[in-house]
Amino acid sequence: MAGATAGRTYSGPVLFAFVRHDSPWPMTARPILIDTDPGQDDAVAILLALASPELDVTAITAVAGNVPLPLTSANARKVCELAGRPDIAVHAGCDRPIRQPLVTAEHVHGKTGLDGADLRAPEMPLQEKGGVEAIIDLAREVEGLTICALGPLTNVATALTRAPDIASKIREIVLMGGAYFEVGNITPAAEFNIFVDPDAAKMVFASGCKITVLPLDVTHKVLVTPGRIAAFREMETRIGDAIADWTGFFERFDKEKYGSDGAPLHDPCVIGYLLWPELFSGRHINVEIETASELTRGMTVADWWGVTDRPANATFIGDVDAEAFFLRMTDRLTRL
Repeated sequence: MAGATAGRTYSGPVLFAFVRHDSPWPMTARPILIDTDPGQDDAVAILLALASPELDVTAITAVAGNVPLPLTSANARKVCELAGRPDIAVHAGCDRPIRQPLVTAEHVHGKTGLDGADLRAPEMPLQEKGGVEAIIDLAREVEGLTICALGPLTNVATALTRAPDIASKIREIVLMGGAYFEVGNITPAAEFNIFVDPDAAKMVFASGCKITVLPLDVTHKVLVTPGRIAAFREMETRIGDAIADWTGFFERFDKEKYGSDGAPLHDPCVIGYLLWPELFSGRHINVEIETASELTRGMTVADWWGVTDRPANATFIGDVDAEAFFLRMTDRLTRL
């Protein structure tokens, strides 16, 4: 199905839709753990998850990415307090990639990572347990846990390395990262989340876990146009105002960079996929991560056309009904 936005249109092959009719899991709230590096779009994703009774947010683990770890762990708590959910456990995870120096994105998200909206310092505590330990413990304790990975995959990879047994216990890893047709947004070949820690991404894609990827090919169709920012403002709530302020802040960078009608709202696509899978379509393919090349480090080498005999290891989403997504998301956020 075609993404209904004023931005780029999809000219690739016909895709098939993914709708879960045969899930072995009980029809109750789906337990999720959000691993994140907030980031304005991460913040919207967290709010969407907290507004959705279909999802049970068991914890949030922060990772260094868009900004350093002290800021991402504070930002996650700010968002929980904004949503009126100081009960959510927030854990600080890894403060740097596995093998390379940390690359951050203040040029997109501002010095705090949440520039645009003025939020007070969080009052809710940061949990003593580290983020990696929280992932391991929850994967073992919570039946059917889904990990929603919105940033670099350092925490998730480290947890899988320390506790290989959790790979068979995790229901699914749904992540925002990578690209195929859109290629890169931080280098000519790489998307930011994968580029920050390609070694971690390589480990996750080799883990044997069920993986679904929301790449730039999808998120670049989910644009926060002026009309959609106005719809957030028209919610006439503190949350609607914060989202309008955030999206208005970072859309300036993306509009200048891409010449599009608005900025991509990347991370909410992960939550949207869990809530409304019928809006998304893609293929189950092989995805490998380049870690060595100076030119293409962090590239997701997605075998979209099946030209290799490498086994499929991920569902790579290629399209979305963006208009329906925004209508449902805006309506859902009014519940907070």
